Amino acid sequence: MPRTRTDAVVIGSGPNGLTAAVTLARAGLEVTVLEAQAIPGGGARTLDSSLAEGLRYDICSAVHPLALASPAFGEFDFAARGVQLITPEISYAQPLDGGRAAVAYRSLGRTVAELGADGSAWHRFFAPLVENAELLTALVLGNRRELPAGTLTVDGVRALVAAALRLLEQGTPAWNLRFREDLAPALLTGVAAHAISRLPSPAAAGTSVMLATHAHTVGWPIPVGGSGSLTAALIADLEAHGGRVVTEHEVTAWHELPRARAYLADLSPAGLLRIWGDRMRPSVRDALARFRYGDAAAKVDFVLSGPVPWADERVGRASTVHVGGSRAEMAYAEREVAQGRLPERPMVLFSDPTVADPAREVGGLRPGWAYAHVPAWSAADVTEAVTAQIERFAPGFRDVVVSSRCIPANRLAEHNANYIGGDIAAGALSVMQVAARPRLTLDPYATSIPGVYLCSQSAPPGPGVHGMAGWHAARRALTQRFSLPTPSLAPH
Repeated sequence: MPRTRTDAVVIGSGPNGLTAAVTLARAGLEVTVLEAQAIPGGGARTLDSSLAEGLRYDICSAVHPLALASPAFGEFDFAARGVQLITPEISYAQPLDGGRAAVAYRSLGRTVAELGADGSAWHRFFAPLVENAELLTALVLGNRRELPAGTLTVDGVRALVAAALRLLEQGTPAWNLRFREDLAPALLTGVAAHAISRLPSPAAAGTSVMLATHAHTVGWPIPVGGSGSLTAALIADLEAHGGRVVTEHEVTAWHELPRARAYLADLSPAGLLRIWGDRMRPSVRDALARFRYGDAAAKVDFVLSGPVPWADERVGRASTVHVGGSRAEMAYAEREVAQGRLPERPMVLFSDPTVADPAREVGGLRPGWAYAHVPAWSAADVTEAVTAQIERFAPGFRDVVVSSRCIPANRLAEHNANYIGGDIAAGALSVMQVAARPRLTLDPYATSIPGVYLCSQSAPPGPGVHGMAGWHAARRALTQRFSLPTPSLAPH
């Protein structure tokens, strides 16, 4: 691309990069998005499958627990733009041996009623979180620099104390004290495992508390047509405001970029260093170089001839199924991964999007989406391990598998350069890297280079399809570089 002039350049077209671009374009700026892949969207892409004609697969995220909770996406209002986000009655499920299962409904009351002896414990755990979900979400999805309105009120402090006590409980060996049976702890641990870290741990506890609270409030939605529908809506708005996306344009050095007053990087710290490292202040460069990447996921795509025959039929109505067995089994599997070993029975996340979006079925075939947690940079083909785990709780699953394909952890970066070694969170979720992501600083989006900002999920608030890192970084750029207010993202 020639060294033309523009107002702002965004590198990377994931949900954060596109949210940043839309925010800047709506402020009246000329915005160009540069994307290395042929199809924009980063972790929110839906691609044609080579396994079966007409079937489409979500290359990364298929279910979006943070999409409806995100203030930026809420203001953008996907529904008003024709994007349907369907929230199944059951947010997630956890099958167990013996044909049993634990199920998290959007209704907290119904979940409690079906958890047996631990139902009341589940209610006591989540009732104050559900009641204060809006405040807690604003805090978790914030920029680590400002407190949401209401935080320092009596009710706000009470809500924070309740959340902190639950994090302390579920992030330490005390995590079993509340429960008497195995259903409820397994149900909560399946959500904690989204952190791909040791169990129990503070980061995993934070993941479980926040995502499970959303499951009982806004729900865990699936976009009709796949995650790419979110990307398409963001790009349509960007183009309507004069912006553009240039695909198959990899940036390797800052001097290749168009001249601009602001650059926003939807990149990992490693990608940021590759482009601008020689211009950074040494202390910042060294801090970003110390940023740690976490353990990984290996992806398995299935072509299925029908619904998964789960032993408990309720599991088949869930948007997400955590396939890992009991709390102890999942903790053991994640410990094996953390020690660099491939578990015989890995933690698996499975989704059949056709459950919520029947149009995803084509010619009697439907896509099955799965991740297995593996050590970073693993080259293992986990198809058999994932198949065996699902078959364990859904006898006859092998009979509905028409074909399958694995993308090992060490190849995920071919689809998204931010997934270093297969780390789909773009950075280990340790206590330090949650509190100081990507480094210890008052402004986590700053890079020490005037006009250059980090806006990926390696910055606050962290991983997930929510657009918030892009929104926060764009607001900083508007204030510092253009002296402009933050525009509304609402549809005209």
